[in-house]
Amino acid sequence: MRLADLIAAYDQRVPRYTSYPTAPHFSAAVDGPTYAGWLRALPVDTALSLYLHVPFCAQLCLFCGCHTAAVHRPEPLIAYARTLLAEIDLLADAIGHRLQVRHIAWGGGTPHALPAECMEAVSARLRQRFHLLPDTEIAVEIDPRTLDDAALAGLASIGTTRASLGVQDFDPAVQRAIGRIQSYATTADCAVRLRGIGVGSINLDLIYGLPYQTVEGVAATVGSALAIQPDRLAVFGYAHVPWMKKQQALLPQDALPGSAERYAQREAAERVITGAGYDAIGLDHFARPSDALAVAARTGRLRRNFQGYTSDDAPVLLGLGASSIGSLPQGYVQNAPGVPGWREAVEAGRLPVARGVTLTAEDGLRRAVIERIMCDFAVDLAAVAAQHNADPGTLMDAAPALQAMARDGLVRWTGYVLTVTHTGRPFVRGVAAAFDTYLRTGVGRHSAAV
Repeated sequence: MRLADLIAAYDQRVPRYTSYPTAPHFSAAVDGPTYAGWLRALPVDTALSLYLHVPFCAQLCLFCGCHTAAVHRPEPLIAYARTLLAEIDLLADAIGHRLQVRHIAWGGGTPHALPAECMEAVSARLRQRFHLLPDTEIAVEIDPRTLDDAALAGLASIGTTRASLGVQDFDPAVQRAIGRIQSYATTADCAVRLRGIGVGSINLDLIYGLPYQTVEGVAATVGSALAIQPDRLAVFGYAHVPWMKKQQALLPQDALPGSAERYAQREAAERVITGAGYDAIGLDHFARPSDALAVAARTGRLRRNFQGYTSDDAPVLLGLGASSIGSLPQGYVQNAPGVPGWREAVEAGRLPVARGVTLTAEDGLRRAVIERIMCDFAVDLAAVAAQHNADPGTLMDAAPALQAMARDGLVRWTGYVLTVTHTGRPFVRGVAAAFDTYLRTGVGRHSAAV
């Protein structure tokens, strides 16, 4: 099948599969009391990861799909940190014992928009209420444009070990279109300063599919990014969802690249990055061969969660802050998306869960299958089913879609062993979607697969 025909047939709107079931299928049936019961049931030897969402930035980028808002005064930031402290106590009290934490991720928004003393207070409370290990990873998303000396000192104080720098694109025309002016020099200097305070791993986040991007321009941006010598890169396809994020409607629609151009941009980025010696990890990540992410991918231990691909194998992820999502063996929970609703619940002494979903046995099976497809580009359906005490035949409702993909060269399918081919890798979200029974109900709108 010609590439153009593959793109036309398989570049469909499907989930990113950072969870299963995906967020459009969460409901108010899961609430704070439900969550409290799940937390109480966690064994005393459970290992945790924590995610702290800070929904504030100095300014909004037009392409952004995050839960965030522009704030220019310290008062809302200080108040937010105060509520985070209270939520930490609520969460720890609900668990009832001090659990081990392997990984902490600060995301946003721009986490270091919080005053340094606020980040330090939150970090201290986490250390008080949970057991952080000497090698607990502390990862923070960074906006190089706003990382001043005070924020840098705060990052050092909380023990930051990994920093992800938002880049998107270095082309001035693209930057003007998306409302994010950020020079190469600003980004490179930010990386140097972070390394200077002992941050051991630098990640760069790039995006293709933005207005005015070209294949040559994306390749040039990637080349410049590699000169910063990052340990990891993420190259995401821009998700154009103006029905969810109204500011995206302000982008010049006629300047957005089409499906074939997006595909070519993605391929160019991968070609340049792997040509520089990085390993391709899953759909959109790259890492030095010695990096923990690359090692996890080679050894079949790569995982996928709401932050994307990770080497973190903790079985529980707890979210803190407005809109944050947690993942537990029993299911998923999401906090109230707006700051006022989140704060009201916390101040009333309630876990601020607005919605979620309880996993059925079949959900657990399909979640495992989808994660392996997204992480390994291969899955032994019979082996996964055996781990879940399930009949692999229950997964065969995916057969019609998989047979079509096999005919078109996207997958190889022998018995219960499914492998995504090199041709099929850009379309892996579509392969995973074949096992998604919720998607067939038509609930939710998603971004394009490539």
